[in-house]
Amino acid sequence: MSVHTPCDAHGTHVLADLGGIAVDMLPDAAALKAILVYAAKAAGANVLSAHFHYFGGEHGVTGIVLLAESHVTIHTWPEHRFAALDIFMCGKARAEDAVAQIARELKAEVRNVRTCERGVVPLR
Repeated sequence: MSVHTPCDAHGTHVLADLGGIAVDMLPDAAALKAILVYAAKAAGANVLSAHFHYFGGEHGVTGIVLLAESHVTIHTWPEHRFAALDIFMCGKARAEDAVAQIARELKAEVRNVRTCERGVVPLR
């Protein structure tokens, strides 16, 4: 396993609300973990670990993929066919690509995506 150094403090933070997702996909922690890990890697990020929790019954999942470049998180509400994503990536990793991949895999009918560039300009 190679060691990756932390990237520059500047990065892209994306919040995405995905709707119209098939109800059976949203409580499936194992499938969501596979989708998010794949999307992070496809976006050029280095996955350090992942943890997903299914709340049982008709409830959803909360999950995080910890990256050398920051994180990918998801919170799902099957009863509303809704998933909320929070993706922050720095360096050459592409947060927008991860969102697009996850939305495709979940077959989201509705996508509301907000992007923010993060970081502080150094004082001179």
